Amino acid sequence: MPKMKSHKGAKKRFKLTAKGKVRYRRSFAGHLLSGKTGDRRRRLRRPAYLFPADADKIKHLLDV
Repeated sequence: MPKMKSHKGAKKRFKLTAKGKVRYRRSFAGHLLSGKTGDRRRRLRRPAYLFPADADKIKHLLDV
């Protein structure tokens, strides 16, 4: 049986931490930032973590 391949789209967008959490970059932070408040822009800079139920789906795509 051939090896399972990881989902390339998920591989580019998600990263696993050492404890197994799934980290991702928040949306709405790419451009048009002048209309957003400074607090909001600062929050968007921080990485976000998926909830465990969603994380299981992504881990399956990442072949973990």
